[in-house]
Amino acid sequence: MNILSVQNVVKQYANHTAVDHISFDIPSGTIFGLLGPNGAGKTSLIRIITCITKADVGQILFNGTPLNINTPSEIGYMPEERGLYKKMKVGEHLIYLARLKGLSVTEAKAKVGNWLEKFDITSWWNKKIEELSKGMSQKIQFIATVVHEPKLVILDEPFSGLDPINSLLIQDEIIKMQQNGTSIIFSTHRMEQVEEMCHNIVLINKGKNILSGEVNQIRQDFKQNAFRVDFAQEIPESILQENGVIKKNNNTIQITQNDLVTMNRWLAEKIQNGNPITGFKEILPTIGEIFIKQVEENNIITE
Repeated sequence: MNILSVQNVVKQYANHTAVDHISFDIPSGTIFGLLGPNGAGKTSLIRIITCITKADVGQILFNGTPLNINTPSEIGYMPEERGLYKKMKVGEHLIYLARLKGLSVTEAKAKVGNWLEKFDITSWWNKKIEELSKGMSQKIQFIATVVHEPKLVILDEPFSGLDPINSLLIQDEIIKMQQNGTSIIFSTHRMEQVEEMCHNIVLINKGKNILSGEVNQIRQDFKQNAFRVDFAQEIPESILQENGVIKKNNNTIQITQNDLVTMNRWLAEKIQNGNPITGFKEILPTIGEIFIKQVEENNIITE
């Protein structure tokens, strides 16, 4: 079942179409990448999903039901622009936000305490938000987003301002939530994390859906029959003149070849010449490379 089904959604502001007939589904219990360059329409779409604004055309189903006044209580949203009250203390602030999501005072205190303990920051309870660094505030914002155990969590650049250790800490918690059944929309410009964490993605540009699907399948669809070959001994520069070889580094080459029979014959010749092969691997394009290529091609078509 899909946690979210976006169906032909349109959103306009004056003469600008921010979301232009976008459709996609998010399977329940997955980490879903919402990608696109700045100004693509991601934030406008998130604002519709979280019921901050309404679509002009189309609809969004949450767990099979159209968005309604109860939907926001089942969603946790962490915007890129953080929104904490600087004069409030960490503990009272988190309890206040948890109460807004429907938790009782007792539930809120218990859950906030558990999260502060999990992050080893119980000593922050009486610190004012204005005393925290950007990274520390980020951790508090994350707790505020998930403390009510929402069915859907939307994270917009969740690792901004975090050092590598705390980035890994938050990443581990995101993966644990997904493994426990929480659905997560992950919006970021860090493509290596998309590749590592996301099961499915949608790529939006100029308000339109230009690419969507399962991450591994998308990488397969965009492969260019490129291979890395490692040899036991260093290879002469002259190999760059041979058909299909596009790069050389000491004893490693990169080759593109559509005809695998021809490539196997070529490799056999190298082995016979006394240079054994120690490694062979197909090179798939990264999500970052695909992102850049698709956005550039889409810009050319629409200009």
